[in-house]
Amino acid sequence: MSTKKKVTLRQMGGSVGATLPREYVDRLHVEAGDELYVMETERGILLTPYDPEFDEAMAAYERTARRYKNALRELAK
Repeated sequence: MSTKKKVTLRQMGGSVGATLPREYVDRLHVEAGDELYVMETERGILLTPYDPEFDEAMAAYERTARRYKNALRELAK
């Protein structure tokens, strides 16, 4: 489902900011002071509360955990 909302950019000190409509704030489960990640994709700009490097780190962990499962089990004791 694609919804279209217009936002206005505002000068905020040396930066430019946009105010997110309440609907998007609620859908993203964010509030004032939270950090969002902005990424450029093939389809445009992606705004997300999820750290894109976290998935990469978890994938690396899973590869390592499988390979060294017995060593990690011993270290956990």
